[in-house]
Amino acid sequence: MTLDPMPGDLYHMQDLLDPAEQDVLGRVRAFMADEVAPIADDCWARAEFPFELVPKLGALGVAGLAYDECPGEPPSSMLTGFLALEMSRVDPSISTFFGVHAGLAMGSIAACGSPEQRRRWLPPMGRLEEVGAFALTEPTGGSDVALGLRTTARRDGDAWVLNGEKRWIGNGTFADVVVVWARDEADDTVRGFLVEKGTPGFAASRIENKIALRTVQNADLVFEDCRVPEANRLPGAEGFGDTAAILRRTRSGVAWQAVGVMLAAYGIARDYAKEREQFGRPIAKFQLVQDLLVKMLGNATASLGMVVRLAQLQDAGRYRDEHSALAKAYCTTRMREAVGWGRELMAGNGIVLDYGIGRFVADAEALYSYEGTREINTLIVGRAETGCGAFV
Repeated sequence: MTLDPMPGDLYHMQDLLDPAEQDVLGRVRAFMADEVAPIADDCWARAEFPFELVPKLGALGVAGLAYDECPGEPPSSMLTGFLALEMSRVDPSISTFFGVHAGLAMGSIAACGSPEQRRRWLPPMGRLEEVGAFALTEPTGGSDVALGLRTTARRDGDAWVLNGEKRWIGNGTFADVVVVWARDEADDTVRGFLVEKGTPGFAASRIENKIALRTVQNADLVFEDCRVPEANRLPGAEGFGDTAAILRRTRSGVAWQAVGVMLAAYGIARDYAKEREQFGRPIAKFQLVQDLLVKMLGNATASLGMVVRLAQLQDAGRYRDEHSALAKAYCTTRMREAVGWGRELMAGNGIVLDYGIGRFVADAEALYSYEGTREINTLIVGRAETGCGAFV
């Protein structure tokens, strides 16, 4: 498949993908255009998830590409990044659903699970026959969750008893399996558990009244003497460092998502500027309008260059915490600026769903905050560059 140029890809970065990777990206691009784009605004407005699209997304065969237990050639980090970008360019909510499932949940099982757990869960999750969630954040623990994790696990014979609460858990209302991180009461070690839907003592409720990523079904989770068999403990999770390793890999995906949002906002604003007339001519003919467009394009292009290099470092085995932290902090900050400039260019029409950009303006706020705030990611980079920790 020969891919059409991607709007806003001024330096032709998508050409870095080989023909087979471009074919995969092309299939996802067609799915997003044909299946997601026509319903994205309506789902967002109603805060409802399009469950009917899950089997179709699974049929694309992209959820399990990174895992040995699933069929297909392992993808490059570049392809994985472009998939996140492509989904976000149409709907950041669908991209977030996919990232939570294929990145955080499947990634935890692949990295920390036993061979039996990987064989049990990864193939059906790769086909999206079963959906995963990742439960780390708590009502009182976000940025400080490494030290402030309050959900507890207590060994009781051949099972573990979980007690505590989690918040902001994407896919949490309907996931078949939730990767739950809890602190072992016996030795204070952070451990991971696979809690299956319907387990007694486990309850999930949807978070209402969100103003961003409304299609994503974020949940509050409660565990009250929830018994999980020892067979569902992730044996490779032996401390928060194992949790952090998973977040390091997925944090780069948020930077790619931010680029997708910027490119979407840029394309919408550019097309609007060519069609919208004021003072007898298209507003694209005004210098100040072109200035806004070029600033948007500059932010997107600089950020795309950063994540492309990040993917190269990942594949070369030279990837460190500060690489993903800087990309997440920088790209989401530039995204926030870019969508604001696009909204500014479209004036009042920019705050309604009818003109396309309003949903991206709102969703950008969630991407800016999740997978580590700008401040926390800044401190990760600062520690790496100075050798001085400044977290507390």
